[in-house]
Amino acid sequence: MACATFLLLIAGALVTSNDAGLSVPDWPTSFGSLYKLPRMVGGVKFEHGHRMVAEFIGLLTIILAVWTWRVDRRGWVRKLGIAALATVIAQGVLGGITVLYYLPPAVSTAHATLAQTFFCLVVVMALVTGRGWTEAPQGELAESHRLRLTTLATLAAASVYVQLILGAGFRHSGIKLLPHLISAVVVTTLVLWTITRVLTSYGSVAALRRPAVVLMALLVTQLGLGFAAYLTRVQWGQDAVQPEMPMVVSTVAHVAVGALVLASSVVLALRAWRHMGWAQQERETVLPRDLRKAVNA
Repeated sequence: MACATFLLLIAGALVTSNDAGLSVPDWPTSFGSLYKLPRMVGGVKFEHGHRMVAEFIGLLTIILAVWTWRVDRRGWVRKLGIAALATVIAQGVLGGITVLYYLPPAVSTAHATLAQTFFCLVVVMALVTGRGWTEAPQGELAESHRLRLTTLATLAAASVYVQLILGAGFRHSGIKLLPHLISAVVVTTLVLWTITRVLTSYGSVAALRRPAVVLMALLVTQLGLGFAAYLTRVQWGQDAVQPEMPMVVSTVAHVAVGALVLASSVVLALRAWRHMGWAQQERETVLPRDLRKAVNA
């Protein structure tokens, strides 16, 4: 499900990067039909292809929500399934509004942001339903820093989310580039700080080390893609009559890797909270036992 949603993000980025948002001028029909496949030429192949992938994801989300409600006994996981279903419905409505009202920047930005939110939801569901989440965490976690890892990781994930909102706003001509660049500095600082804390203080905890290493690789890649997108679209592509291949590739890759950076930062934050909570529970269980032994002695 998470992998399929990632493909949907790429499909949506292809629509925006190819300026194909109004290639299919009506909604919820496509050229007046709910089921007839239009000629997949020009921008239609991107816009209608995006709709087809979105419909498939919507069907998968319904199955996911029903299956989770029937199988998983944890109430909060069931609520995640319902939240995912509500999000994908809202996402479809926002997508329709962008077409009916000729791509208003605010709605298009909200549509892109909600797509990232939905991706995070399904990634979280994949994480918390896996065996690694239900088993006892392995490794010692002792906090000796003033700023806890959980707080730092949460701030890093939140900064990435804000950065993606600003990126979507710039991509849909809602804001200037400067806020996105300033936010990139904040994101890089917080993410590198989090990764450094994990690798130096919790390097023996594989559940934290692995997503931190992945996040580091993705961050470096994302910074390079951001520079490439700036060169191809802002510097070299200003006078282009239509989006050229380097512009499309760099922008789509930048959006896709940005989604992976967000998902990785969320996974790292959740695993930090999971391990810290488990460590606190162990301390509360072991300490009274040690006290009893001391009294009996």
